[in-house]
Amino acid sequence: MVSAKNIKIAPIKRQHADALVKRLHYSGKVVPNSQLHFGVFLENRLEGVMQFGASMDKRRTKMLVEDTPWNGFIELNRMAFSDKLPKNSESRAIAIAVKLIKKHYPHIQWIISFADATQCGDGAIYRASGFCLTSIKVNKQMLKWKGKIIAKKTLDNANYPKINGKYYSRYLIETGQATPLPGYQLRYVYFIHPTAKQRLTVPIIPFSRIAEMGASMYRGQSMREKQANVGTTDTATVQLRSSRSNSLENKANLESKEVS
Repeated sequence: MVSAKNIKIAPIKRQHADALVKRLHYSGKVVPNSQLHFGVFLENRLEGVMQFGASMDKRRTKMLVEDTPWNGFIELNRMAFSDKLPKNSESRAIAIAVKLIKKHYPHIQWIISFADATQCGDGAIYRASGFCLTSIKVNKQMLKWKGKIIAKKTLDNANYPKINGKYYSRYLIETGQATPLPGYQLRYVYFIHPTAKQRLTVPIIPFSRIAEMGASMYRGQSMREKQANVGTTDTATVQLRSSRSNSLENKANLESKEVS
């Protein structure tokens, strides 16, 4: 029987990683500043990819962990996995990628990533892989504009003019032309250096706060909305999904320990 132990992780060329992200990732978009590209192979077929690179706001982000060197952290920019991969492949792939980063890039002290609980999920894979939750925020960064989804930062760069001294995104929001997607953005951190966790400058948030704040999302569907709008049968389905998510985290934690 094929299991997550059958997958192989290896560096791949950027063009191959980008092509898979465009095909499999819910956004269909790549992050231009990704630098490390790990392929996830099953029976020699590329079925998944993880892309790591610098954060968009690197100067501000590095302050999350005190005394972090400029090149002392990296962001997991994109993860895209096909349905052909066995269960728990994501957590095993992350565990192996972390081992490779430790070995080949010892200057990297921690990894940051974000879960998009407006369109995708609340980060169950990160929780299963040993990441700590450090922020849950109402979404203000992903906007719906002209029938498409766009990041606020994209509208605030030099390609879009300021209007009356205001960033273009603010102008669009204030005039009702663009609206933030309903949902949340969650920030996760994985500590590699033995003292990095002690140098964290923000509190670690209990995972239970995700449900308490109504930020739970599974495969693009808000659990709060699902429970509020469906009948008894579907509510049971929601509870089953939550149970599966918890089971995933428990199993993946055990698997990650085996890898390490």
